Amino acid sequence: MSISHATTADELWKMPNTGVRHELVRGELRSMSPAGFEHGFIIMRIARPLDQFVTEHRLGVVVGAETGFKIATDPDTVRAPDIAFVRRERLPQTGLPKAFWPGAPDLAVEVVSPGDTVEEVDEKVADWLGAGTKAVWIVKPRTRTVTVYHALSELTVFTADEEFDGGELLPGFHGRVSDWFPQ
Repeated sequence: MSISHATTADELWKMPNTGVRHELVRGELRSMSPAGFEHGFIIMRIARPLDQFVTEHRLGVVVGAETGFKIATDPDTVRAPDIAFVRRERLPQTGLPKAFWPGAPDLAVEVVSPGDTVEEVDEKVADWLGAGTKAVWIVKPRTRTVTVYHALSELTVFTADEEFDGGELLPGFHGRVSDWFPQ
């Protein structure tokens, strides 16, 4: 009989860089494939105006893919959304952490990849919301839609021809959903 060891966030942080990205889900390491070109394009189409808006209004910070958030302990969970936003009042006076952010972002944006299953996406949404994330944006290139979750049962779907807004978390942030996708 073998006893498996749950990996900790500290162990994940100290792992050598082998070129393979990982998330840690309830102590289990999960490797993540590199994103495709379209995926990266969409991330930038969202991140650029979001970061400009957040910076201009001094709302906090926006971080990109590969930024880890330790959202659960014992067993540890470290998730890395494609884009995240943390409100200014939550930022430490001593500067930004060098390691994983200790807790959930206020906003997590996940761009669905072709290989993602519905169950995997649902699990991420549940993890983010369960950890205290105020809003989760699930961006679906195949359907050209954005689903905004504030709770598992509280969601809004925006289609490509609709105007998107940042809601209570990012009042004044808006744009056309179709602008986020390749033409």
